[in-house]
Amino acid sequence: MNTISPEAPVQELNELKELNALLGLLNQRLLQVERDHAALIAALSPTQQISCINLLHYLVLRSEDIRDLQFRLHVAGLSSLTSSESHVEAQLTAILERLGTPPDPARSPCTYEQAILDIRGKAAALFGDRRGEEVPYIMVTFETEYAEDYEAVKELLNSGMKVARINCAHDDEAIWDKMIRQVQRASQETGLPCKIYMDLAGPKIRTEMGGDNKKKGKLELEEGQSLLLVGSGDTVKEDDSIPVVHCSMKGIIGQLKAGARVLFDDGIFECVVEKVVGDSATLKVQRISSKKPYLKDGKGINFPDSELDIPSITESDRGNLPFIGRNADVVGYSFVRSAEDVRGLRELLTVNGGKRPFIVLKIETHQAIRKFPELLLQGMQDDVFGIMIARGDLAVELGFERMGEIQEELLWICEAAHVPVIWATQVLDNLNKTGLPTRSEITDAIYSSQAECVMINKGKHMKATLAALTDIFHRSGGHHLKKRYVFRPLRIAGEFIGQL
Repeated sequence: MNTISPEAPVQELNELKELNALLGLLNQRLLQVERDHAALIAALSPTQQISCINLLHYLVLRSEDIRDLQFRLHVAGLSSLTSSESHVEAQLTAILERLGTPPDPARSPCTYEQAILDIRGKAAALFGDRRGEEVPYIMVTFETEYAEDYEAVKELLNSGMKVARINCAHDDEAIWDKMIRQVQRASQETGLPCKIYMDLAGPKIRTEMGGDNKKKGKLELEEGQSLLLVGSGDTVKEDDSIPVVHCSMKGIIGQLKAGARVLFDDGIFECVVEKVVGDSATLKVQRISSKKPYLKDGKGINFPDSELDIPSITESDRGNLPFIGRNADVVGYSFVRSAEDVRGLRELLTVNGGKRPFIVLKIETHQAIRKFPELLLQGMQDDVFGIMIARGDLAVELGFERMGEIQEELLWICEAAHVPVIWATQVLDNLNKTGLPTRSEITDAIYSSQAECVMINKGKHMKATLAALTDIFHRSGGHHLKKRYVFRPLRIAGEFIGQL
């Protein structure tokens, strides 16, 4: 093993000794956070303990700015800790050993090889066998028509679908049952396995038009005007001076505060709360990003600046859980916000008896981003679970300009936790809907291959989309290890470590 040579120039020797000391201090911080969470780690199953330790180490590493240290390590010809997400302590120990500090024989850190096997094993439990290591699993969102179209389902399997996604926000148990039977029949005939993934609908908050607008089904707005937002079924005195929009969920209006943003229709309409009086909130329209300024009935509402106390599991979800428990391999938890939410779903699935589906936590709110480490640690109560980066609502909640940064951070942190990731929303969306891809979505599809599974939404050109996606994965599969990053602090890591 090469260590510091005594014949090296004095300046070089001093630099290497200083690097050794800095890395030693960093290593002590890793061990301290592990000691601080010893009870949490011990309570986990052996399959998750090593993942939990590595996650905590990574959060410490990313809670500080170590870019200067990385540069100095690189100049010295040493590993700069880049790409060490899955095996932080092992990488740090290897650098220290080359600087003359022998490894602690009492420690047995997770190695790169162990981490890869761990992530692949968990992904296989969630999504099944893999055709090739360079090709992620492909999840396909089912159309209602697939319930009656066996040949279409069979074609999906032959084209590379490994997971069939059923969105419980649409259709009903009778339709879902037919979809599942079509998948099972096609899988048996082709010999190609396919997992069943079912999404809980969750508390999707939508617009409800009142008064004359209810008949029209839409409301014309303009920037600078005011409107009144009220709860579903709440009555207010309406006049021509200020239009009224109802919110489909009660109890939200009273949780809003002046200055908070309210977004309608995937962020097309941006409003700000001016005041809240009783059961109504006066909003001012700040921006309209559409040539047709019509807010329609049934469009989504987002409250990115508000900490809403609402249940993540609706009564409709509770009614669907027995069917999901009997038929799904994986259940997607929509709009999860806290560790308590995860515990609640786990208890409900256990109550329903029988085999319990694996849980995938869908990250689509700013609250889930802020609580991401806690969500991962709670998820580790199960031997296997997954994360979906649900980029639709998440982009609206965070702002579209932040999505590139956030989706990358989530990939890094999940790799540190050895948690499989589903990359979702608008992958090759234009190709799927029109038959022709955009340039930017090809780049996005290449980037999606860093996840373990990629989700495709509904579209008329599904076969062409699956073929293009598979081709992209094969072409890009050998390039990912060439990337090099530097570690400025991550807010997610800093906020978590600061709580300790």
